Amino acid sequence: MSQEVLRHHRAVWEQKPVLRQLYEDWYQAIVPWLVAGHTVELGGGTGNLKEYLPGVYCTDVVALPWSNLVADAQRLPFRSESLANLVRFDCLHHIENVALFFDEAQRTLRDGGRIIVMDPYLSWISWPIYRWLHAEPVDCEEDPLVLKSPKPGRQQFDADQAVATTLLERNQSDFLARFPGLSVLHIRRMACVAYPLSGGFDHPSSIPQWLVAPLLRVERHLERLGRFLAFRMLVVIECRK
Repeated sequence: MSQEVLRHHRAVWEQKPVLRQLYEDWYQAIVPWLVAGHTVELGGGTGNLKEYLPGVYCTDVVALPWSNLVADAQRLPFRSESLANLVRFDCLHHIENVALFFDEAQRTLRDGGRIIVMDPYLSWISWPIYRWLHAEPVDCEEDPLVLKSPKPGRQQFDADQAVATTLLERNQSDFLARFPGLSVLHIRRMACVAYPLSGGFDHPSSIPQWLVAPLLRVERHLERLGRFLAFRMLVVIECRK
């Protein structure tokens, strides 16, 4: 099932220039935060980051033609302190036990290495849309740090869209206490207008391609109201040994 979904997303990516333009803007926001060294994208999905970051090592939980390796973020197949960056784009909320990923991130990152997370953000505007109009569930009450027993029949695309907002903003002090070797360097609440209008991978776009660039310029001014308007959050986390 996961392979079918990702192959469909790859086809949509190739046929939908509005979506590519949006993602290019987001990828360009990520790249300046990366430090020199070996960069791994976990949950690389359709493998699009490679277009903007040559040399990135792309992994996912299923084998795909454009991925380098099948890997579970809860049990990373990399040596301790061997990586400079771990990128998680639109997939932190798909991990069954998020705490296990951050344990593995602390183990595999070298001193000064970084975790880059781009994930859904629950603002006043986005919460009802994610909650009622999006296929993936939202559970603001669950503590992402509590380890869960393996759920029978769980699929790779099962998710909780509240994870990043809950863990890295609302309960950030608990996150930092649990992972004292990690520090949050930067949080950017973004994607206020263009993203919902684009329709994402599952719906038709409501905007023409020529309007994307002007909307992105407007969004940069709206980000100061991100807690009210944003649909995504970019979080930069640094590892210190």
